[in-house]
Amino acid sequence: MGRMVTVGDIELWTEEFGDPSHPAVLLIAGSMSQGLLWPDEFVGRLAAAGHRVVRYDHRDVGRSTARDFTEHPYTWADLKADAVGLMDALDIGSAHLVGHSAGGLLAQWIAADHPGRAGSLTVIGSSPLGENEGQVLVRALMGEPQPEGSLPEPAPEFTEFFRKAAVSPPPATRAEAVDFQIEVARILHGTERPSAFDEDAQRRLEEKLHDRMRDPRTAGNHRLAGMADLGWEPAGAPARVTAPTLVIEGTAEPVKPGHGRLIAQAISGARLTMVPGMGHMLTPQAVGSVTDALVAHLEAATTAGSTVPGARPVDR
Repeated sequence: MGRMVTVGDIELWTEEFGDPSHPAVLLIAGSMSQGLLWPDEFVGRLAAAGHRVVRYDHRDVGRSTARDFTEHPYTWADLKADAVGLMDALDIGSAHLVGHSAGGLLAQWIAADHPGRAGSLTVIGSSPLGENEGQVLVRALMGEPQPEGSLPEPAPEFTEFFRKAAVSPPPATRAEAVDFQIEVARILHGTERPSAFDEDAQRRLEEKLHDRMRDPRTAGNHRLAGMADLGWEPAGAPARVTAPTLVIEGTAEPVKPGHGRLIAQAISGARLTMVPGMGHMLTPQAVGSVTDALVAHLEAATTAGSTVPGARPVDR
């Protein structure tokens, strides 16, 4: 069911699983993403492996506080502070940080700035913090050339879809909003295994996500937060991460292809796991492989010098 937890002047919808006395795992979702996008099976398996698992809705998404951005502006530094504040509110001194996509940027940032709060770090489908992946995406969508040394661009099908979306009328009804999110999910699924995309299951999920939003209009505030401080990503942050780190990327990643290797190269001692057939999201087909790698990583993080099955050191 979850509950509302007060952090500063906002409320964050928060849900916990497992024994509260067990080591904590904080799941940090991506931009404009609700905590429910961490699949129940994934969360359940982590709890069964002996962890206190916490997932939550960022401000302006899901059931958390949703406000007009012009009256209550914020930046991504505030979203980072929300995550740390939630740990404080739940009396969690240190947690295993697990971030997906932009949540992986926040997790890297917390691990770099607050090393005592990160028992370990896991980054899934993300980019190296400080490399301004958002600007790479904007240039790709605008058809502009990328400067030398930029991060790899998204897959062509991803760029083409969002170019068309940018010049199309926004969804005007619940049905249109759900249909659009289904097509977004199809793109994020990746093209390596298109037959594995379950449109009916995705529709049920998108309807649930839409109906639990306090205000469906405010999710876009995360974009406004990024625009409010274009230089929000601190340079050199990954090099300051000392927590044992696992990086996970799907072989069908359409948004940040090849970024996982760059994260692992930037963080000392990080290990990389490539999940066959996985796109950008934790699909039912990928949950098992991702959970197995993560559980092994969490176990290894408590033992000095141990290795993570299924992962390998990155060539430097």
